[in-house]
Amino acid sequence: MRNIYAFESKKDYVKYQGIIERFNIRIEKYQKFLEKEFELIEPPQAIVWTSEELATTVFSDIPLPAYTNKDIIYISPDLLSWRNLFLKQLDGRKNNHIERFYSTLSEEQLFTIVAHELTHHLDLFLDDFDDAREDSIWFEEGMCDYLSRKYTLDEFDFNGITDVETELVDMFKGEYGNHSLDEFGSKSYLGSLTSIMFDYWRSFLTVKYLVEIKANNDVKQVFREYQKWDEKGRTVPLTKYFEVDRLFN
Repeated sequence: MRNIYAFESKKDYVKYQGIIERFNIRIEKYQKFLEKEFELIEPPQAIVWTSEELATTVFSDIPLPAYTNKDIIYISPDLLSWRNLFLKQLDGRKNNHIERFYSTLSEEQLFTIVAHELTHHLDLFLDDFDDAREDSIWFEEGMCDYLSRKYTLDEFDFNGITDVETELVDMFKGEYGNHSLDEFGSKSYLGSLTSIMFDYWRSFLTVKYLVEIKANNDVKQVFREYQKWDEKGRTVPLTKYFEVDRLFN
């Protein structure tokens, strides 16, 4: 993958040069792992490293400074801005554990977001980026979170983010949990930051349950069942097919 630097000043580029170089070393390793184990055949052409402001106002209007547009990844490497963004997910509510976690968000946790975007390019996923992707986006988003975290974080950090997102789901399910996870799609991004992230949290925890409980830690078995759902004509929603439609009720 090529690296493209989209900053408004040389000072900004210099500020983030170190973390970008460290991430590039890790990206190469994670990419080789995906190519070997999970059918990453055509990786993205480039990563555009940019600021939070440019990512969310110039290159896109998505309120998250990390996304993939066709075969290019856009992401901000600004750790401080990510900490502040994740704290906004609390929407004014107080929770000492969650606030402490996000206010000290590590570089390792930030790297999982880069890895998440790379994971989207697996050939194992059924839909292309140009598709509407309205009936199974939760599976892809949840699996991208799961793989990027499970295979780049140590056990302590993986359990840490799992605990935090479990708390967040419990905290906000009364407000945002009244719709099926199968409704997670492009319209989801029209809501508030917390409502958007709520479906990401649920997606990750659902995929974690599928892999670690229902499939006894066999990620590839979960992918095989996902492929069968498609081969059978998607006759039922994917959450119902996997019997997880009531997982967070």
